[in-house]
Amino acid sequence: MSSTVPAALELHNIGKCFGRSEIIRGVSLNIARGERHAIIGPNGAGKSTLFNLISGRFDVSSGRLTLKGRDITHLSPYQITRLGLSRSFQITNLFHRLSAFENLRCSVLWALGYRYSFWRNLNRLTDAEERADSILERVGLKRRRDIAAGLLTYAEQRALEIGVTIASGADVILLDEPTAGMSRAESKRAVDLIRDVTRDRTLLMVEHDMSVVFDLADRISVLVYGQVIATGTPDEIRANRAVHEAYLGHTETA
Repeated sequence: MSSTVPAALELHNIGKCFGRSEIIRGVSLNIARGERHAIIGPNGAGKSTLFNLISGRFDVSSGRLTLKGRDITHLSPYQITRLGLSRSFQITNLFHRLSAFENLRCSVLWALGYRYSFWRNLNRLTDAEERADSILERVGLKRRRDIAAGLLTYAEQRALEIGVTIASGADVILLDEPTAGMSRAESKRAVDLIRDVTRDRTLLMVEHDMSVVFDLADRISVLVYGQVIATGTPDEIRANRAVHEAYLGHTETA
């Protein structure tokens, strides 16, 4: 008997209302394991709201969410994270007074089996230090190890946040506009970093820079007024007339 491996992430007719305002309208997506999937759309399309629903920050009004075949529809963010999904935010979400290394050490503790304890000396946790240093090197911040996160450049902070996102060992990664505010050279480095750290992982990202989207994504979904109007490969999305009329032909950003 053959068994079917469940998708990394499935959205089944997801809806979200704030009062009488319907923001997400029946979104259904199937993200295969190991896929890099991008969500694009004009301002106000509901992209960040959708991310907040998937990661548990907002509760859905209707529909169902599954992560690797497990229903996560009404779970809290920390429960979803422990099941293997991690996300970044549009605005960097770091401990700015802690060093780059300390931010990452905090992030690896749970994945290594350490639970909350007021009496544990973090400096004695050699496995946590080694894991944090390994991630620092992977995201290109080894030389900035002991610099406070708040003193890093913007691009470095974004790289550190990507490091924090993968530090839990999650195999489903959500990145919310990872190259926003970057120069072209910084964006290129960020794309190389994202491609490296998401290898053998599933990536779902919201991104405004179309060159980044078409460079990274295996498939793309276009969200307009809370509805997915098209899903396909980069070539299929480029050729889709409805997508051009709704988004790609406009000058607005995601």
